[in-house]
Amino acid sequence: MTDHVYPRDMVGYADNPPKAQWPDNARVAVQFVINYEEGGENCILHGDEASEKFLSEIVGADAITGMRHMNMESVYEYGSRVGFWRLHKLFSERDMPVTVYGVAMALERNRQAVDAMLKAQWEIATHGYRWIDYQHIPAEVEQEHLHKAIEIHKSVTGSRPRGVYIGRTSPNSIRLVAEEGGFDYCSDTYADELPYWCDDYASPQLMIPYTLDVNDMRFATPQGFNAGDQFYNYLKDTFDMLFHEGGDTPRMMSVGLHCRLVGRPGRAQALRRFLDYIAAQPQVWIPRRIDIAEHWRRTHPFCGQTA
Repeated sequence: MTDHVYPRDMVGYADNPPKAQWPDNARVAVQFVINYEEGGENCILHGDEASEKFLSEIVGADAITGMRHMNMESVYEYGSRVGFWRLHKLFSERDMPVTVYGVAMALERNRQAVDAMLKAQWEIATHGYRWIDYQHIPAEVEQEHLHKAIEIHKSVTGSRPRGVYIGRTSPNSIRLVAEEGGFDYCSDTYADELPYWCDDYASPQLMIPYTLDVNDMRFATPQGFNAGDQFYNYLKDTFDMLFHEGGDTPRMMSVGLHCRLVGRPGRAQALRRFLDYIAAQPQVWIPRRIDIAEHWRRTHPFCGQTA
């Protein structure tokens, strides 16, 4: 038996989650994220050893070493050329706020999309410098990429990002974010349904959990959605359950979207139906993630413990 401290929190809020106190007594905060990754993925044109293999129409794709994968590249290009603009119209027509997880290299390659995000008053959080897997990348290289992402972000948007989601993280990612010290929130966690404070590092870091289930990525995985109605039903069932629970304890619902995935018309139609569904419901708050962060910092400031 040792005194080793287990580095994971398996308890969280337990059966006593905090009252979120969302604006206007909302029962659910529904938050939409558009992941903008196209142009920052693995590609030998970007100095990588092999092509991308993750989250595309080519389910189960192999990475091609030392050569361009033209089909994969064009699938990603669809996201920036077509899918983004379809999503931009869906949300802009309804005046619904969005948070963009923007890969710095990708944003740099499409200033028109960035201008459209800014004009719509969407939040642009950083999705890191590259859309690559950092699991085995040395900590000093990942730190360098984080700083580079911030500098590029400031250059293309006019301000530094206040939120961060790396996505394909390493064991060092959250520590590097906390030590950087300039982020109002980090979303590299799936551990809860409400924001919480992490005090594992030198500075307490507000964590706003993200989602891998209420996420169009399930269209591109072996176990997932294969039709728009499945996506819509899952969105609706998730919302309905949280709305029901929110009568007692207000909840948060995150929805993850990708330009190259839900930007396809047969899937965008399901998203359109869901947007119209929640717009017709009472006591729903549709914020950006930075709005959630600001609200949580006011109503549930760090008090020296995580739960």
